[in-house]
Amino acid sequence: MSLLSQLEKINSDSLAGEADNVRYVTSKILHLVQSQEKTRKEMTSKGSTGIEVILSTLENTRDPQTTLNILSILIELVSIGGGRRASVLVAKGGTQILLQLLLNVSKDSPPNEELMVLLHTLLAKIGPKDKKIGMKARINGALNISLNLVKQNLQNHRLILPCLQVLRVYSSNSVNAVSLGKNGVVELMFKIIGPFSKKNTSLMKVALDTLAALLKSKTNARRAVDRGYVHVLLTIYVDWHRHDSRHRYMLIRKGILQCIKSVTNIKLGRKAFIDANGMKILYNTSQECLAVRTLDPLVNTSSLIMRKCFPKNRLPLPTIKSAFHFQLPVIPANGPVAQLYSLPPEVDDVVDESDDNDDAEAESEIETENEDDKDQHFKNDDIETDINKLKPRQELGRSIEELTIYEQFFPELLENFQECDLVSKEPKPFRSDANLGGPIVVPTAGEEHCAEANPSVKEISLKESNSLLTEEYNIRPAFLELPKKDSNKDSSLHQQNDQRKLLPSCQCLSQEIVKGLDRITLQNSARNEQYYGAACVIKKESKTSLTALACSKPYEHASPCGSSLFEGSSVQLGKLCCTGVDSEEDDDSGSSSSGEQVMLEVSDVSPVHDSDLYIEMVKTTKSIPEYSEVAYPDYFGHIPPPFKEPILERPYGVQRTKISQDIERLIHQNDIIDRVVYDLDNSSCSVPEEADVLKFNSKFESGNLRKVIQIRKNEYDLILNSDINSNHYHQWFYFEVSGMKTGVGYRFNIINCEKSNSQFNYGMQPLMYSVQEALNSKPCWTRVGTDICYYKNHFSRSSIAAGGQKGKSYYTITFTVTFQHKDDVCYFAYHYPYTYSTLKMHLQKLESMHNPQQIYFRQDALCETLAGNSCPLVTITAMPESNYYEHICQFRNRPYIFLSARVHPGETNASWVMKGTLEYLMSNHPSAQSLRESYIFKIIPMLNPDGVINGNHRCSLSGEDLNRQWQNPNPDLHPTIYHAKGLLQYLASIKRLPLVYCDYHGHSRKKNVFMYGCSIKETMWHTNISASSCDLIEDPGYRALPKILSQTAPAFCMGSCSFVVEKSKESTARVVVWREIGVQRSYTMESTLCGCDQGKYKGLQIGTRELEEMGAKFCVGLLRLKRLASPLEYNLPSNLLDIENELIESSCKVTSPTTYVLDEDEPRFLEEVDYSAESSDDQDIELADNAGDYEATNQEDGLSDSESTRTLLS
Repeated sequence: MSLLSQLEKINSDSLAGEADNVRYVTSKILHLVQSQEKTRKEMTSKGSTGIEVILSTLENTRDPQTTLNILSILIELVSIGGGRRASVLVAKGGTQILLQLLLNVSKDSPPNEELMVLLHTLLAKIGPKDKKIGMKARINGALNISLNLVKQNLQNHRLILPCLQVLRVYSSNSVNAVSLGKNGVVELMFKIIGPFSKKNTSLMKVALDTLAALLKSKTNARRAVDRGYVHVLLTIYVDWHRHDSRHRYMLIRKGILQCIKSVTNIKLGRKAFIDANGMKILYNTSQECLAVRTLDPLVNTSSLIMRKCFPKNRLPLPTIKSAFHFQLPVIPANGPVAQLYSLPPEVDDVVDESDDNDDAEAESEIETENEDDKDQHFKNDDIETDINKLKPRQELGRSIEELTIYEQFFPELLENFQECDLVSKEPKPFRSDANLGGPIVVPTAGEEHCAEANPSVKEISLKESNSLLTEEYNIRPAFLELPKKDSNKDSSLHQQNDQRKLLPSCQCLSQEIVKGLDRITLQNSARNEQYYGAACVIKKESKTSLTALACSKPYEHASPCGSSLFEGSSVQLGKLCCTGVDSEEDDDSGSSSSGEQVMLEVSDVSPVHDSDLYIEMVKTTKSIPEYSEVAYPDYFGHIPPPFKEPILERPYGVQRTKISQDIERLIHQNDIIDRVVYDLDNSSCSVPEEADVLKFNSKFESGNLRKVIQIRKNEYDLILNSDINSNHYHQWFYFEVSGMKTGVGYRFNIINCEKSNSQFNYGMQPLMYSVQEALNSKPCWTRVGTDICYYKNHFSRSSIAAGGQKGKSYYTITFTVTFQHKDDVCYFAYHYPYTYSTLKMHLQKLESMHNPQQIYFRQDALCETLAGNSCPLVTITAMPESNYYEHICQFRNRPYIFLSARVHPGETNASWVMKGTLEYLMSNHPSAQSLRESYIFKIIPMLNPDGVINGNHRCSLSGEDLNRQWQNPNPDLHPTIYHAKGLLQYLASIKRLPLVYCDYHGHSRKKNVFMYGCSIKETMWHTNISASSCDLIEDPGYRALPKILSQTAPAFCMGSCSFVVEKSKESTARVVVWREIGVQRSYTMESTLCGCDQGKYKGLQIGTRELEEMGAKFCVGLLRLKRLASPLEYNLPSNLLDIENELIESSCKVTSPTTYVLDEDEPRFLEEVDYSAESSDDQDIELADNAGDYEATNQEDGLSDSESTRTLLS
């Protein structure tokens, strides 16, 4: 430090003739810096003026040796200290001083070589830390000094190496890259790089890095293409690939690929690459690299280039609009639906006029000089910051007189029960004509809850019996007579077309096969015993030949529950296709014949699945395509499998392999069959006759599959149908496959997905249902598929399809399945299907099975949908203790709980959660009775029946997301939302606000179950407007229910919950019910489609058992909430609602312009770079590509495309 003091004194005194002294002092400092880490630390420590003194000396000295000493000192400091010390140097103005020195030295003739080497070495080290170095060099006139040095000293490798490093730094600024390009830098680089040589490899590497940076400029890329350099690069690459047999020069090989990657960012570059046979060259070289794991960077970059250059294909469809048409009664004035209707019929909406987007090339490459001043901290513009908008303000929106039409849906507020015998609270015996086996069990996902539900655990034996086979089961029964509903119910529920043929769909089953199915006699058995006996029939290829298959093995169903579809005390397949057997007969049918026994812990349960009743329900369901077939899974029902289904491990390199196979389509075109085997748009498309071609079908309720193309013998491309009156939302699929062989891996590619990421990349599997297994007494959906991944493909989306953006691609979900049975009939689905007819059947069964003296159950038709289907509204509470005045008052004054689900048809998990809620509320569990005595439940289990019926993913028939219509619903276009809001407005008008409103959803991007709620304080907290948020007083009660659920429901994760209000969500149910209706506890409850990464189910994919359990646990949570919400009896535990500490501890990050999330959606995965290739990307990882994608505004369920990518990368 004394030396530095001397130096400072000399500088300040500006003494003449002190040059020798300065030279001596700087040489001593250099010696110390080179030999002592302590000195280096002292000079760069906080508070030290060492750097300033050294830079000041450098600026003032004219002595070459002193300059060399100081440059050497600085190089030593930044070389060992890493990025922090370089940043200190930049902060002290070092860049400007060094550039000025470079300018001064360059004026010498000839310039001092040693000085130039040191100067460039130092600039190359600190340059990356100075974001404005490019602009400074250009203004300073230093840009061409380094270029000219290289031009004049091509053989002087020691000098040109640091010069090239500096040029690489300069070239990151696009204006500089263009300027350097005009001065011949691209041509210069090609003089330095060349074929394989063991000499000067470090120079070659730096030259390639510089060239790759330069070629990111489109001007330079065009220059390179015009001079034929794409072919040169490929030739050089092949040469290095052949000679580098020991893989010592992988970085050089990767550098060549980076240059090719840069030049193929432009359309001309891609064309030149194809013309130079680049696809085949890179395909062959990357295949040869696969065996060596260390060469993966080469394989991945090659894959990226090939995918980018793969000619964009047209999606093989006549139009991207839905294959089904529904004429709207009213056309919206604006929005995507209005645009859809305004398109002239001759417009090709599948592709744009140009199949590739190169518009950006035409733009002049002008860079705003202040581009580096952009705020580095990501700001979430979507969070609502207007406190006036945040404050809930009750707005009925309709007059009280107008709202009186909803009085009819609240008869419980007027009922006096004078005609009812209500004295006894004891549950009366259920009526025998209801075919019951006992009260409904509380759905659960494990033994823990079963014991809680019924302490007396029954031992149930599963036995086999063929004794029930009789002649009468060969005859098709008449459809069940449905019980009449209350006279005030909407008559639309009864409207049906009895003439319609409704048969299980198996490639158009004939009557003989139905008769065969009638022989399936898996019957109701004695109350605590179970029999599996059957002659089962499954159709072969021949339309008439039937094969009887004996079901000899009972289904070892080791898990209990209400989630089973035949939920009797006996877990049986009841009344599949046979005439009903009276329960009296069943009671006598049990015998103690020997058979395999499985011990089950099950409470007495009643069946809520009835196949005949399902058929009856389907008859009143109105679909746009007028479906006349029934899918087997919906007919047979579903029992959760007795085994766990873990989240799938992703095999290393699976995505690369799949992409490689896609690239082979271009390289080996003769191997591609390209045959259409299923097509909704072409009614004349014949069913393939060949034995080795799969047969497909989706013409049944909730089905979605538009077209299938056979690519190779066992590989098929599948195209999904858009939502009706829309041109996108391809995600939900549900289709049938038959004609398969065993032992063969069939690859299915769904090629028109639109989201930029999917849980299929993180262990989620699609679902499959085997009819053969169902006939063998295992009727269940199971997770299947290997080699699953989700990636961007080579099918282009038109700007019409991509919300005005050009150059976007579709994504592929690919999975491989090996079938267990030859000529089986199998169904595939995105998630566990739950149809509208299933809902009607379940509600019908619940209504017929409940004890009317204990449970008040009422089902109304809220309204008719656009297609004429009724929207059920369910009321559940406990009957009053008696018809005495005080008991009637207690009954009428119970607080309301308002629940809804399935506004998004593709989120079928929401219906399974709702099923769990409904069955719990109707159960005879003491806590369920307590819950009914505490609240009146108003439930709309399916807000979007039309979307569900017609296989939509997101929208109703109006082509709009109904969960974006709550602010101003149109009674003609959004009747279910209009009237659901009307019910809530009516409750507000009579001062009976619900205690809780919750809308059940599914989430496609995140794991676990969690909630979104609304809080002014938490919203303001995350906008950094801390001052205003400190003054806010807000009841923290909105946090109570999620907190309770996180403690009681194993799948629920408090860490994923958010209570921030975003602008993009201001028209969702959650925000409108909070803001306009005034319900403080207004939530969206999101259930994962994939699985859990915490708690009891960590590492497991979610199933219907867990979803139903969540629905039941939600009810248990409401019971606890009641205790918490009663201040007279209980005090709120302070730790339950300690928001501020929790927020600070969780170190929340606002990660997206559309949805606030607490933690990363998913960690990065190995093939992320490979996954995100896009034709116009400048980066390996697409950031800008997804900004403003249509998903950004259409998801209550979660992350937008841009957000998903940001979270992925954060």
